[in-house]
Amino acid sequence: MPQHIGIVGCSAEGAALCYRTICTEGAALLGPHAHPEVSMHTFSLAEYMEPIYHGEWETVGALMLASAEKLARIGADFLICPDNTIHQAMGFVAPRSPLPWLHIAEVVADEAVRRGYGRVALTGTKWLVESELYPEKLGERGLACIRPQPDEREEINRIIMDELVYGVFRPEAVAAFQRIIGRMKGEGCEGVILGCTEIPLIINDDNAPLPVLDSTRLLARAALRKAVA
Repeated sequence: MPQHIGIVGCSAEGAALCYRTICTEGAALLGPHAHPEVSMHTFSLAEYMEPIYHGEWETVGALMLASAEKLARIGADFLICPDNTIHQAMGFVAPRSPLPWLHIAEVVADEAVRRGYGRVALTGTKWLVESELYPEKLGERGLACIRPQPDEREEINRIIMDELVYGVFRPEAVAAFQRIIGRMKGEGCEGVILGCTEIPLIINDDNAPLPVLDSTRLLARAALRKAVA
């Protein structure tokens, strides 16, 4: 039997896309209409944002652990979190977690290596792109990580937090991402990490100036592979 996947959700749109991907792509591995058992728990996004605004990552980790414990009690075998930003708290989470996790940045870095990239662009919330989360995971595999410029970080963050997490998708937002990704392409990037799980709702291989590393779907697919291994 496939393993039971536990999803520690944070923002609704990203968690929903991850869940849908697991359910719809499970059929390719398990047969028509089939997918592994999936359970999700999420606190209100507001409960996460308060400590994030203050850089209190241990508090963020406590929320993630509380979700992990609930999912463990109902039978999940392992955990994923379709939110890049709160992975900054993983150092507080992993040593105390009742279940193992797949790490979203490790999954993305592995795919970048598989594709043969050496230099990738990063997009995401300002907390994510200003952290060492992706540079460290990519650097461990010999890859360079290029971040948006400070004004671009603010623009991306506004689009994510004021629009995408509320399910608002505007052509102007697509154009902004295209402009920023295009500039980083000019710096020699071979692909772009969609390092916020909502970004794939507006940016994809068809409209991006660079091939995308879709963190949401890559994590979901890694969870599927683990569940059926």
